[in-house]
Amino acid sequence: MATTTRFTDPALPEPPALYLALELSNRSWKLAFSTGHGQKPRFRNVPARDLDALTREIALARTRFLLPDAVPVISCFEAGRDGFWIHRFLQSQPHHHNLVVDSASIEVNRRHRRLKTDRIDARKLVTMLIRYHNGESRVWSVVYVPSPEAEDARNLHRELLTLKADRTRVTNRIKGLLAAQGLCVASLGRGFLEHLDDLRLWDASPLYPQLRQRLEREWIHRCDLSQRVRLIEKLQLQTLRSCDDPALELVRQFMTLKGIGLQSAWLFTFEFFAWRNIQNRRQLAALAGFTPTPYQSGDDSLDQGISKAGNSSIRAMTIQIAWGWLLFQPESQLTLWYLRRFASQGLRMRKIGIVALARRLLIDLWRFSQTGSLPEGAITSS
Repeated sequence: MATTTRFTDPALPEPPALYLALELSNRSWKLAFSTGHGQKPRFRNVPARDLDALTREIALARTRFLLPDAVPVISCFEAGRDGFWIHRFLQSQPHHHNLVVDSASIEVNRRHRRLKTDRIDARKLVTMLIRYHNGESRVWSVVYVPSPEAEDARNLHRELLTLKADRTRVTNRIKGLLAAQGLCVASLGRGFLEHLDDLRLWDASPLYPQLRQRLEREWIHRCDLSQRVRLIEKLQLQTLRSCDDPALELVRQFMTLKGIGLQSAWLFTFEFFAWRNIQNRRQLAALAGFTPTPYQSGDDSLDQGISKAGNSSIRAMTIQIAWGWLLFQPESQLTLWYLRRFASQGLRMRKIGIVALARRLLIDLWRFSQTGSLPEGAITSS
C-alpha cells in the first residue's frame, strides 16, 4: 500500500491548534477562528489596530473551543498596506505562530462572478490555513518577513526610486503642456524659466498667463525633487564611506565589478542579498519574476515569456545592468553566450535574449555575493 509523507513547516507546531485568519481593513478587522476541518468558523470583529481587543478575542476563542493555554495559535493574514508590524506582534505572543500570505497566490473560483466580502475572505483564509498546516504546501505562497532592521534599510533607495519616478512624471508633464501648444524644448536645463520668455505660440504671441504660471510651478516642483535626489545620493555615499555594516561591505563588493555602480549595488544588496535566505537559483529567479510561463493544452503550446511576478525594481535594474554588461564585460562568458545566440538575430530576439542574459547575470551575482567568485570571464574595476 502506498504511503504519503506529510508536509511539515519547521516553523509551525504539529496539530492540534487554534487557527485564526485576519481580514484587515482600515476601520475594522474580521477574525475567523477554527480548530480544523469540519469546524464551523467563529467570526468576530475588532477595531483596526486594537491589539488589546485582538488578544481578548483569542482568549475567548480558546474558552469557546475548550482549548488549554498550551495549544498553539496559528494565524495568517494577507500581505498588504499594513506591512509586517501585526506579524511581529503576533509572533511575540506565547504559543503563537503567524504566516504572512501572498494575496496573489490565493486561488479564486472562476466559474461565475466572484463573491467577495470580508466574511467570505476570512472563511477562505482560515480554510486554506488549515489545509496548509495539514500538508498542502502549495496551497499558497508564504511571504518571507524581513527583520525590522532590514526593512528599515530599504527606505533610502526606495525613496530615491520614488523621487526619480516623480521627477520623470513632472518632466513629462512640462513637455506635454508645451507640446499641446505646438512647442518643444530639447532639454530642461537651468535656464528653463528664462527660455519661457522666448517661446512663441503659432501666431507669434507669448505664452498664455495661466499656462506660464503653471509651468513655473511645475519647474519649481521639479527642482525640489532634483534637490532631494541629490540629498539621498549624498547620504548613500556618506553611509558607504563611514559605516562598517556587513550589508554595506556587500555593496562595496558588488561595486568592484566593472559595470556595477552604486545604485545597482545598493538595490541588489538591500532588496535581495543582504537579508533574504535564497536557497537555489530557481527561487532567486522567481523572486525577481524571471521564471518562464509556458502554456500547454493538448496540441497547443505557447511560450508566454517571463512571469513578472516578483520584485519589479530588481528585474528592471538587472535588465538595465545586462545591457551595460555587454559593453563593460566584453570577454565574460555571459557576453560571449549572448553574442553567439542573439547578436545576429533581429531586434525582437535581441530583446528576448537580454532578458535571458539578465536572469543568468542575477544568478551569477547571487553566487558572487555568497562565495566571492567572479562571474566567469568578468573583470573588476581598476
